[in-house]
Amino acid sequence: MHNAANAHELDRREFLKATGSLVVGFSAAETLAAQAPVPGAGARGAVSGPPDDAELDSYIAVHPNNTVTIFSGYVELGQGGPTALRQIAAEELDLDFDQVQTVRNDTFVCTNGATYASMTVGVGGVKLRAAAAEARRVLLGLAAERLSVPVEELIVTRGVAAVRSAPQRSVTYGDLLGDKRFNHRYEAVPYRGLGLELPRTNPNNAPPKPRAEYRVVGQRMPRIDIPDKVTGKYVYIQHVRVPGMLHGRVVWPRGQGAYGLSDPKVSSIDEQSIKDVPGAKIVRKGNFIGVAAEREWDAVRAARQLKVTWDAFAPLPGSDGLHDSFRAAKTKDLVVADTGDVARTFNQEAHVASGTYLGPYHSHGTMAPNCAVADVRQDGALVMCSDQAIYQTRSSVAQFLGLPPEKVRVQFYSGSNTYGSSCYVEAALAAALMSKELSKPVRVQLSREDELGWDNYGPAHLADLRGAVDENGKIVAFEYQGWGHGSPGPNTVVQLALGAAPRVSDPNGGGLFQLRLSQNDMYDIPNRRMVDHRVASQIGGGYLRIGALRAPLDPPYFFAQEGMMDELAYLARLDPYEFRKRNISHPRWLGVLKAATDAAKWTPRVAASGLSSARIAVGRGIGLGTHHVPMNQGDRITFAAAVVEIEVNKDTGAVLAKHVYGAMDCGLAVNPAIVESQIVGMSIHGASLALKEEVTFDHAHVTSLDWNSYPVLRFGEHPAVTPIVVQRINEKSTGAGEEVLPAVVAAIGNAFFDATGVRIRQFPLTPKRVLAALAG
Repeated sequence: MHNAANAHELDRREFLKATGSLVVGFSAAETLAAQAPVPGAGARGAVSGPPDDAELDSYIAVHPNNTVTIFSGYVELGQGGPTALRQIAAEELDLDFDQVQTVRNDTFVCTNGATYASMTVGVGGVKLRAAAAEARRVLLGLAAERLSVPVEELIVTRGVAAVRSAPQRSVTYGDLLGDKRFNHRYEAVPYRGLGLELPRTNPNNAPPKPRAEYRVVGQRMPRIDIPDKVTGKYVYIQHVRVPGMLHGRVVWPRGQGAYGLSDPKVSSIDEQSIKDVPGAKIVRKGNFIGVAAEREWDAVRAARQLKVTWDAFAPLPGSDGLHDSFRAAKTKDLVVADTGDVARTFNQEAHVASGTYLGPYHSHGTMAPNCAVADVRQDGALVMCSDQAIYQTRSSVAQFLGLPPEKVRVQFYSGSNTYGSSCYVEAALAAALMSKELSKPVRVQLSREDELGWDNYGPAHLADLRGAVDENGKIVAFEYQGWGHGSPGPNTVVQLALGAAPRVSDPNGGGLFQLRLSQNDMYDIPNRRMVDHRVASQIGGGYLRIGALRAPLDPPYFFAQEGMMDELAYLARLDPYEFRKRNISHPRWLGVLKAATDAAKWTPRVAASGLSSARIAVGRGIGLGTHHVPMNQGDRITFAAAVVEIEVNKDTGAVLAKHVYGAMDCGLAVNPAIVESQIVGMSIHGASLALKEEVTFDHAHVTSLDWNSYPVLRFGEHPAVTPIVVQRINEKSTGAGEEVLPAVVAAIGNAFFDATGVRIRQFPLTPKRVLAALAG
């Protein structure tokens, strides 16, 4: 197959050579030069990382043409993070944006960054800002020495240090250090776990620039990846080709079963079933089955034709029985919050609302299924894949292949989209396994059925809620009882190839999938109880494998919580916005609420007070949202609110999201244009979850294996979106990719009640559910 990537093909020996860093897919000469070993810089690109965080050279290289390259290990997933990092470096170094370059993320080149949990700017940006501030101090010291003046006499513009009183006396960063090492250690910003920033102990650290002096950060700089994407030059992982490469496909059962209770086991394989496919090879290790061929279509044909019989899986409860099985299961109950006296208040208060809310499993639904290319030899391996954390993938591949981690090199190429742990690791491990077995480079492309059927799904959720309000519309008691499970097993490829002891969900460590007080503490509630019922055993069957998916757990959680808040507002005969204002005192939560409602030109009225007999009903709803996991994000909390306007067709049951007004306060927005784009994406994604998306399964397997059985919002169904960034220049940067999404899901549920006077407590709001609710 010919495509634009063929021009970048490499000899296999060069592909694995550790002394160079040229890789498939680079098209910009300056990027190639930046990634090549810098003269005098030693090991960059020649030995395995991660480099030492305390070395300036790990983060920044200065070139003779007065540009710099940053080596921050955060990847481009469509969210614009690397553009924001360039802005941070340019700001601290007193450079223009176009004087800063980035390189392809590579475990032989970049620092150890993980592009999840809003860490790119919130953690990576903090570390890079500190490194760039220290680099500027070192460079100014060199300039002062060169120009024989005190540092205080220097001013810097575009990387040119000049004497304040005699600006004709100047020197550039490139003249001072071009392609030489800093050879300077400093105290990097420390973190506990993934997200809690710790104080630095050295009093002599270079201070960052005062934010009042920012001229690059806070500006709407164009994203660096967009030009090649719109002109078709951008190289995605699906485009990568290398000489001698085979095309591989996996052969798995049609949809996963009860994950973790029993391993899928091969009963028989009919190798003659693919004898008519030229050069097709079967790879088997344990219960992992793959096929490979020189031509991609032959690999596709072989995967479709190969007859494999699988033993029966342990039973699933089925989509319709899922939530009942949660309630029937044995659980470990974790008390998340218990303040005041909830039981007594409910017994004394007359104005009480209660309800059960349900949320389904969701798929990542990557627009292009995941892909990876691997070349494994006895002395090392190179894996190219679309992964959010390349050093973690390096560890997984190394452990799987039995190689030392430093012998595995991982390079990042963008896929289509992911926002969480879709099947990119599965693709990487499958490619590595098949390459090792076949002694050739192998490109593994998952199919749509593989991706949807074997995804690491967003968690399903069951919630019982109660709330009580007094005569002034103040919440006096609130109780949230939630049910869910953790992720019950190893990576699919590991499970198939190596086997794993059957296990059930860990009831002790829901992590991403546990209830958190931060999801509710925007409200001023004197009596509050939150209990997380972690499913410890499965009654009548097991569950699906779950993983991180944009704002893990938050869509079903805020659908329930914000739905109950609207039920309480209705009970108090208050406008939903007015009700929230009476029960929230935090100024930043009030700020996003006001921003969203002002943009929507919100006029106060009690919900469902404008009902009509028209065939098309219209309504509006409001919702709050956040995503905060303390171990990932420390004290970095983002505040979000949404107003959604919808139409409901009472004859067909179709619900259409017409307009979303999404407001977000993510502290310092390094690039407001990028944040606005994120709000637009979250709004569309949230509308798709609320109205369309639901993983379905019978008692044996997942059955939603294509876009017909797992529908997503089509372009013609997208709402108009008005994004509002509440800029807080003096606050720390927090997340900007998750928080509006659950607010939109919640607001759509509330808008449906406003339009129809009927409360639906389960999403998605499919036509079947809508018609049943209207009939009821």
